[in-house]
Amino acid sequence: QTQLVESGGGSVQAGGSLRLSCTASGYTPGFYATAWFRQAPGKNREGISCIVSGGTIHYAESVTGRFTISRDTNKNTVYLQMNNLTPDDTAVYYCAADLRYGNTCLLSGPWDDWGQGTQVTVYP
Repeated sequence: QTQLVESGGGSVQAGGSLRLSCTASGYTPGFYATAWFRQAPGKNREGISCIVSGGTIHYAESVTGRFTISRDTNKNTVYLQMNNLTPDDTAVYYCAADLRYGNTCLLSGPWDDWGQGTQVTVYP
């Protein structure tokens, strides 16, 4: 049985940083793609970034240059380093995983497994 658990959310002032973690269980390390999404109140879910085992990474325009995704295969964990946060980044952040992506990943595509989410709040 697969499971994803996010951690690292919290509250921070604008301009600050947070690092989110997503630890997977039930997945063979290196054989799945992972993505980060977020959903703010009253808004649609937004794909932020994804990474595949071969290292290909994609970012949404809204976070390019501020957010960095990385993975530690030994720990089966994917990180999202978020810098220069703004109040517009306030949302519940979710990680997702899928076995179908090979050399690349698609934020608008299907993602099978989801974590429970972690709240990120950025104050002005």
